[in-house]
Amino acid sequence: FVENAFGKLKCILIKKKYIYIYIYLILIIHYFNKNGRSLLLSACLVESTEARLLERDVLASRVREVEEENRQIRLQLSQSQGLAAQPVEGNYGNQQWVASADTGPEDAENTAEERANHSECSRSPTAEKCELIHVACVCAGHNASRDVVTLVKSILFHRRNPLHFHFITDTVANQILSTLFQSWMVPSVQVSFYDADELKSEVSWIPNKHYSGIYGLMKLTLTKALPSNLSKVIVLDTDITFATDIAELWAIFRKFTEKRVIGLVENQSDWYLGNLWKNHKPWPALGRGFNTGEGLQLLFQLCLSTNTVFQTAVFLIKHIIHCFQLQHALEELDEDDQCYDFRRERIMVHRVHLYFLQYEYTPTDDGTDITLVAQLSMDRLQMLEAICKHWEGPISLALYMSDAEAQQFLRYAQASEVLKNRKNVGYHIVYKEGQFYPVNLVRNVALRNVNTPYVFLTDVDFLPMYGLYDYLRKSIVQLDMASTKKALVVPAFETLRYRLSFPKSKAELLSMLDMGTLYTFRYHVWTKGHAPTNYAKWRTATTPYKVEWEADFEPYVVVRRDCPEYDHRFVGFGWNKVSHIMELDAQEYDFIVLPNAFMIHMPHAPSFDISKFRSSPSYRYCLTTLKDEFHQDLSRKYGSAALKYLTAQRNI
Repeated sequence: FVENAFGKLKCILIKKKYIYIYIYLILIIHYFNKNGRSLLLSACLVESTEARLLERDVLASRVREVEEENRQIRLQLSQSQGLAAQPVEGNYGNQQWVASADTGPEDAENTAEERANHSECSRSPTAEKCELIHVACVCAGHNASRDVVTLVKSILFHRRNPLHFHFITDTVANQILSTLFQSWMVPSVQVSFYDADELKSEVSWIPNKHYSGIYGLMKLTLTKALPSNLSKVIVLDTDITFATDIAELWAIFRKFTEKRVIGLVENQSDWYLGNLWKNHKPWPALGRGFNTGEGLQLLFQLCLSTNTVFQTAVFLIKHIIHCFQLQHALEELDEDDQCYDFRRERIMVHRVHLYFLQYEYTPTDDGTDITLVAQLSMDRLQMLEAICKHWEGPISLALYMSDAEAQQFLRYAQASEVLKNRKNVGYHIVYKEGQFYPVNLVRNVALRNVNTPYVFLTDVDFLPMYGLYDYLRKSIVQLDMASTKKALVVPAFETLRYRLSFPKSKAELLSMLDMGTLYTFRYHVWTKGHAPTNYAKWRTATTPYKVEWEADFEPYVVVRRDCPEYDHRFVGFGWNKVSHIMELDAQEYDFIVLPNAFMIHMPHAPSFDISKFRSSPSYRYCLTTLKDEFHQDLSRKYGSAALKYLTAQRNI
């Protein structure tokens, strides 16, 4: 199976001229051949002798080019580092000895003065080119998962070798890290997970007072957990940051003799000496003790598992096929299409970090629990505390941020008395990529990661009325939502004032509405969006009432968790919620307006995307094009029942 798969891929790659990926496949095959497993490519059925010769010449030429480029880069690095190593006049006391990554102390003769200015510890030679480096970590919980991301980033920043990460995880860390790596398109990286629950019995009998509990002992299970064909591994704690290539650490294995199986480093601090302050009593240690936060371990498991080899091959093939699918999707796009950028955004993959902060919540037993679902970016961060004060139930928030903004958010949340005390708020980071705000993709990340049977789909710049969480749970029971398809509409209002005395009841809200302090939402710019709510009827309503779908209707609703997701094609401003409500109607949801519920939109500066919509005719043209394509997809999916949406749109 594997040989045939590689053979077919070879044929496709050569014909498509994907030379780089073909070279990558050859390296994979070489790796397995070295380990005694043949994965030779079968010849293309239609490949001629001339084609094979051309293939060989092209590959040989390209390899020579790459080697020459690498040689030039190494030469430049060596020269620049040599300049950096030269003493600066008047600053002899701060001289530093510098060597390139590809040279060692044997490559240069140092004077006695030079040797006096640096330690006798020479830089270890790095790993062989293309040698796979194995790294193992124990990771449990939300905070450790966040630390692991920093660790991995630092390794990736400096590395030049392929990597295989082995994570012993609890359920929380497994969910977070598996989602992260699936959405993180990093080349030459493999990831394996091992269930900590299955290994706890191996170490649970050991007396332990470590602050991390049993997970402080889980490194002892590595020889049992890791694959039997793995002979050596670098073992790391999660709170480490690399400042150099991890290959330098891996190269130390060459110094191991047959009697050396573990490599550790002595602690550099005086903590375990017990003399930092009066009555300082740390855990007992021999001298400064040895730090197991990073170490080298020989596993002495030399038998080669056929199943492990096959699984690794399949993993690599799947990774390559996924790259092909993305490449194929890109090739299908017409770069001359005026809406090319919009279409490209739809297939873009975004890195996702689930549960960026600790999340602890068990839904209520009565089956009526409901999660507030929203998305936001850095410019809406100030709304979080207010929302938490208004909504005491669980919240699922997806935040669209850069790496730097995510760290700023972390500091903000940890410093906030309101946010740090709320453990029922799930924060999911979707990392920035591309030129548009993928609003519906971000919404779907928040929607997928709720653990309650119902969701309240809202926007982060709305404040729900006090007590809305309990009111909605009662309404869910009264309206029998468990066995019927209903979307409960929460009427939306807005204020133009940044400081607002929030109404404590419907009566207060109506009074403020009459005085002009509040308005029905977007009545002056987008009346159609909420007109079907029928605000006139709501003023006097005492019982829920049904309303019909109309074109451009986009209310904020409560639905079951298994509702359809938002359509990814709509990015930035325009039709992102309208399309979702339309699909709810196509699936025959009834829209029921709640008579005693309300939410208020707080003022803010216009978003960048709405500014682009207003100023760019091309942006508006593409949005119209996407609308038409969405209508066509609805018709194919729901048949003649979807024709009313196209008719309604044409009548606008």
